[in-house]
Amino acid sequence: MKETIVVAGLGLIGGSLATNLKQTSNHHLIGYDVNKKTLDYCLINGIIDEAIEDFETAVLMADYLILAAPVSKTVELIAKLNTVNFRKPIIITDVSSVKAPIMEAANKLTSNFITFIGGHPMAGSHKKGIQAAKGHLFENAIYILTPIHSCPPEKIEQLKTILQGTSSKFLILEPKEHDEMTSVISHFPHLIASSLVHQAKSWQKTHAHIPKLAAGGFRDITRIASSNPAMWQDIFFHNRHGISNLLNDWILEMTSLKNLLETGDKISMYHYLEQAKEYRDGLDAKEKGAIPSFYDLYVDIHDQPGALLRVIELLAKQEISINNIEILEIREGITGVLRLSFQSKSAQEKSNYILKDQGYETMVGD
Repeated sequence: MKETIVVAGLGLIGGSLATNLKQTSNHHLIGYDVNKKTLDYCLINGIIDEAIEDFETAVLMADYLILAAPVSKTVELIAKLNTVNFRKPIIITDVSSVKAPIMEAANKLTSNFITFIGGHPMAGSHKKGIQAAKGHLFENAIYILTPIHSCPPEKIEQLKTILQGTSSKFLILEPKEHDEMTSVISHFPHLIASSLVHQAKSWQKTHAHIPKLAAGGFRDITRIASSNPAMWQDIFFHNRHGISNLLNDWILEMTSLKNLLETGDKISMYHYLEQAKEYRDGLDAKEKGAIPSFYDLYVDIHDQPGALLRVIELLAKQEISINNIEILEIREGITGVLRLSFQSKSAQEKSNYILKDQGYETMVGD
């Protein structure tokens, strides 16, 4: 008999998990969402097997429950679980990027049938909603688990087994260390990106051409500011003390940097930039982490119809997989730079040989 998985919340993350589970497992998949149009979309597109509009009804059918709502809503749903009369064992997890409030709520659960294992797949998109869901969203991503202390190891393995089709890399952490680390490498950078955009918007009053020049590095570093504002407001609220502490650190760091500029200390400035480069270049050089490590190849192309397609076709014919494609710079009628990212050095080197052989100017990334 098939086990039943309920995904409660079918936005980008919940919808992507549901899509993946439907594609890679043999479970009966039930979707719950407060938006009936979302449920209808999932049924029409074969993302779920069944839609249920009542949370308790769905939960009582589940062997596994994935809470994929925003943090505040997830805390509310966990509280509701104490009103459910469970009659069989159930493993419950979530996808929230802030774990302290989730685990605090989970530790108040009273049913002996419940095993709660906090979860956070570290993947996302600047798009939101079920229409943006992708079954491969979590491929090679870090998937953090924060089980309650009484959780049997075999239950963790059961959860990993149903999620194995995501091709994620699982990492078990304490909620506190999870929140501190994700604050540094995920939450706080989003806040800084948003502040940089606000700064550019403010300076646009003085320099009207700023939007036309805002490409390259500015576009790269502020990309995450295009993410879902409602989701990030919720994350910042629940992790506000950690973010506030990091902001204090940042202000001190910027004060030191300001002093370097004002004193004209060129040697110290060079060392500052050099140390930043060395640390950034060394982040997870051999294994994928929150900042993926790829092997880049830069290719000069001309702004003309089919230029990008020709490069891709040359590599596709040799069955080379490209992890990411980015046009770094291109202007009408002149040469631009294409950045191709590969998962292995061998793919990078083979692609470089193929494209050079076809007359392309290339440069291998460090």
